Amino acid sequence: MLEILTLLLMAAIGTGVVWHGSSWLEESANGLAIAYGLPAVVQGAVIAAVGSSAPELASVLLATLLHEEFELGVGSIVGSATFNLLVIPGLAVLVGGGIDTTRELVYKESLFYMLAVASLLLTFSLAVIYNPVDPAGVRIGGSVSRPLALFPVALYGLYLFTQYLDAADADETADTSVALARTWVRFIAGLVLIVVGVEALVRSAIGLGDAFGTPSFLWGMTVVAAGSSLPDTFVSLTAARADRPTVTLANVLGSNTFDLLVAVPVGVLVAGSLPINFAHIVPMMGFLVLATVSFFAISRTGMALSRREAWVLLGLYAAFVCWLLLESLGLVSVL
Repeated sequence: MLEILTLLLMAAIGTGVVWHGSSWLEESANGLAIAYGLPAVVQGAVIAAVGSSAPELASVLLATLLHEEFELGVGSIVGSATFNLLVIPGLAVLVGGGIDTTRELVYKESLFYMLAVASLLLTFSLAVIYNPVDPAGVRIGGSVSRPLALFPVALYGLYLFTQYLDAADADETADTSVALARTWVRFIAGLVLIVVGVEALVRSAIGLGDAFGTPSFLWGMTVVAAGSSLPDTFVSLTAARADRPTVTLANVLGSNTFDLLVAVPVGVLVAGSLPINFAHIVPMMGFLVLATVSFFAISRTGMALSRREAWVLLGLYAAFVCWLLLESLGLVSVL
C-alpha cells in the first residue's frame, strides 16, 4: 500500500510540474503566434498544438528509449487523444458556455484528424502483415520499421502544407513589439519542465503496472495520458474563457493530429524498429475511433457544442475510464 501511495504521489508531483511548464508554454506560444502574425486556426492547430503536445512526444521517447515500453507510449498517446476529444471540449463548454464550431474546423481539421487515426492504424496493420513477429504472450504481433513510420510523418507534412497555405492567405499582421528572444527562452524552459514531469508520470505508470500485476500501458492510457494532456487542457480552457472557441477546438484537433502522425512514429525512427502487440493496439484504437466519431457528430450538429452535448462527451470518457479500471482488476479481458 505504501508503494502504491508513493507512486501516486510521484504521479501527482509530475502532473504539477507538467502543469507549471504548460503555463509558460501557453503564454509563449500565444506570444510567438502574435509576433509572427498567424491566424487563429493556425495558432491553435500548429503553434499551440505542437507545443502542448510536447508531453505526449516526451512520453513516447522516454518510455521507448529509457524503459523499453513502446506500448506504454502508444497507450499514453491514445489515452491523451481520447481525453483531448472528450474531456477538453466538454470542460470548455462548461467553463465558457456553448462553443460555436466552424465549417473549416469540422470539414478540414476534423476530417484530417480522422485520416490521421486511419493512417496510424494502417501503419500498425502493415507492420503485422509485412514484419510479423511472434514473441511469447503475443497473439498477433508485428515490428514497426522506419519506412513504415515515415508514412504518417509524410501525412503530417501534408497537414503542415495546408496550414501554410492558410497562413499565406491570411490578412494577419506581425506584432514587432513582442520580445522574440525572451519568448523563445520561456517556450523552451516550459518544454524542459514538461519533460521532467512526464518522466515522473512514466515511472509511476510502470510502477503501478508492476504493483497491480497489469500491463503498464493500461496505466499509460490513464495516468500518463491525463497528466500529459494538461497543456492541451490549459491552452484550450484559457482560450474558452477568453471567448476564442476556434483556438480551443483547433488546438484539440491539431494536438491529436501531431500526436498520432509524429509523436508515435518518432519513437520508431529513433529506435530503428519496435514490436507491437496488435491484440492490444486494436481495442485501444477502436475506442479512439468511437470517440472521434462521437466528437465529429456532436460538433457537426447545429455547428455548435451545447452543455448537454458536453455532458455526453464527459460521460463517454467516464465509460472509457471504467473500462480500463475493469481491465486493471481483471474483470474483463478485451486488452
